[in-house]
Amino acid sequence: MSAAIVTGAAGAIGRAIALKLSASRPVICVDMSDDVDRTCGEIISYGGTAARCVVDLTADEAPVLISELAGRVGGASILVNNAGITRDARATRMSGESFRAVLRVNAVAPLRLAEELAPRLEDGGSIVNVSSRAALGNFGQANYVAAKSALLGATRAFAVRWAPRLRVNSVAPGLVRTPMTEAMPTEVLDKLIDRIPAGRAAEPEDIAEAVEFLAGEKASYVTGQMLLVCGGRSVAG
Repeated sequence: MSAAIVTGAAGAIGRAIALKLSASRPVICVDMSDDVDRTCGEIISYGGTAARCVVDLTADEAPVLISELAGRVGGASILVNNAGITRDARATRMSGESFRAVLRVNAVAPLRLAEELAPRLEDGGSIVNVSSRAALGNFGQANYVAAKSALLGATRAFAVRWAPRLRVNSVAPGLVRTPMTEAMPTEVLDKLIDRIPAGRAAEPEDIAEAVEFLAGEKASYVTGQMLLVCGGRSVAG
């Protein structure tokens, strides 16, 4: 079975995605942090196969290194663009560098990686871009909203460009329980959860389930779509 490439695999959501996909295929875990070794170790401890690639995705050599590693493990058929950063601030107080940094990591890097790796993915393969419900608009995140919106637009364009050889879709999570959200003041987190019809934040595994569906054969007739995984927050007003 050919491999799945998961970027941002050291983080909570990336780790959950990598573990979920590892049940059926080797996984190439990509991150700029050596913490990705923890994800690889867990996959191996569960009897799966994992390879690590520690690289800054904004670096010129990133697509080459990932492609070479995929070749060494027998090829890849799935790319999950999950890596991302935040640099939140009011639009009037946001520096130009903060705006550009988020665009580079959250939009330019995944789109460049998809562009470079698409010809090397096996026929019938899939690309899943992890966007965000914030693409619909979020206060204090003008840079993040712009980047995630760009990712959604590119998902639709790439789906047409690479059909029928590859499918390209996007998962757009809402609030997810991660170390970052758990560090929020309790009253702030509670207010956010109160606005979610499902009554809770997502777990990383909820996002992983959606990615696995879109990446797999059960979604073989689904391409160019955005799947909101937000507990109904996007329709709650």
